[in-house]
Amino acid sequence: TTLRRAAASDADALAVVGSASFLDGFAETLPGPHLVAHCLGQHSPAAYARYLASDDPRTAAWLAEHGGTGAPVGYALTCPPDLPVPTAPGDIELKRIYLLSRYQGTGAGRALMQAAIAHARACGAPNLLLGVYRGNDRAVAFYRRAGFETVGTRRFQVGEGVYDDLVMALALEP
Repeated sequence: TTLRRAAASDADALAVVGSASFLDGFAETLPGPHLVAHCLGQHSPAAYARYLASDDPRTAAWLAEHGGTGAPVGYALTCPPDLPVPTAPGDIELKRIYLLSRYQGTGAGRALMQAAIAHARACGAPNLLLGVYRGNDRAVAFYRRAGFETVGTRRFQVGEGVYDDLVMALALEP
């Protein structure tokens, strides 16, 4: 797998990986129609185009691609925080870090996380924050291994269902 900074022209690739990963991760948890509607809204090319067009230096994305074909297999996206916890000036949110399940355990997720952490440090962020579904044990364990600690909770709505997320933070040393 190779990793590169995503450009405005990568909105379609991010949307495809975002939808595929969300579907793969939550097909057994969320009702199908709600899952599809969520992906069409939150993982649309237009949604990613808005992130990629941001002039806030905290907003950035990295794309993981299959080394032989260049097919998108994962990504990480950072932005200003939009979480229901107190934040410090300059904090950054790891809005999404998604990887197709067959690439989990290959080091690609760790490389995406390292890119997001390095970016947050380069921006001078005191903390890197994220929200994760409380029931996603594998993701929560991944974040804990990276040094994140739970700092709060939030409610996350998909369709008519409301789910509990953990809000986690990684304190970054200057």
